[in-house]
Amino acid sequence: MAKLYPERIVIYPKDVENLIGKCERSASELLRQIRRALGKPRGAFVTLREFCYFTGMDEEEVRAELRKR
Repeated sequence: MAKLYPERIVIYPKDVENLIGKCERSASELLRQIRRALGKPRGAFVTLREFCYFTGMDEEEVRAELRKR
């Protein structure tokens, strides 16, 4: 029987690396820029929806790609 996992809500630098092919430092910087633009405090989580809105990527495509990993 296959294990069911809940949908991912939060995106991490490693996810950004894999999605857009940037190095870890650039991925972290992109997440920092998103936090700043949204007025979030340092260290706050960035949701998948916020990431997609900021980058213009399709949320369903990103979710599908994250499920593969």
